[in-house]
Formats: sequence, structure tokens, C-alpha cells
Amino acid sequence: MNSYTVDQTHWATLSIFEQMGNIYSEVGRSFKAKEQGDTIGSQAAVERAIDLFDATVDSLVTSKSPRVKEVLRAKEQYLATINNMNADLTSIQSLDRYFMQFAIAARLNR
Repeated sequence: MNSYTVDQTHWATLSIFEQMGNIYSEVGRSFKAKEQGDTIGSQAAVERAIDLFDATVDSLVTSKSPRVKEVLRAKEQYLATINNMNADLTSIQSLDRYFMQFAIAARLNR
């Protein structure tokens, strides 16, 4: 059992770039762990990623942001890819590039 929980109050104070950059960390961990055959590590990272996606969606819904659809679509693509790791490398690389842009933007805005 995982004791990880998202601090919703703090999470809502982060920019969309910081939120998606943090989600990217868990997405990357889940892909790497699954690739290495670490089922437990991969599942834990997937759970954390889903929690972060959901926290982001909650904060975007609260602020009535039009980005909700984009984040939900990214979550959908991530889950489809992680659940079908036999998929071509292109979908993993595509998700990696997508999330990397947020991480870079978050760094530039510091």
C-alpha cells in the first residue's frame, strides 16, 4: 500500500507547466519501470501519475480553465500507452516530447 497523497492546496498554486512537468516525472518513471520489468514500481508510478492528473483536472475545473480537455486527453493517451507497452515506440516518444515541453517551460518560468 502506498502512503502517497497529493496536497491539493499546494498543487493548485502551481502553474500548469509545473503541474504537467511533475506529472511527466511519474509518466517517465512508469515507462522506465515497466520497460525494466518492475511491475510494482511501474504500478506505483502509474497510480501517482493518475493522482496528479486528477488533481490537475480538479484545479482546472475549479478555475474554469479551457485546458481541462487537453489534460484529460493527455491522461487518456498516457493510460492507453502504458497499458499497451507492446505499442510502437513512436507513441511513447510522442508522449515524452509532449510532456517535456511542459517541464522545459516550468524551468524557464522559475
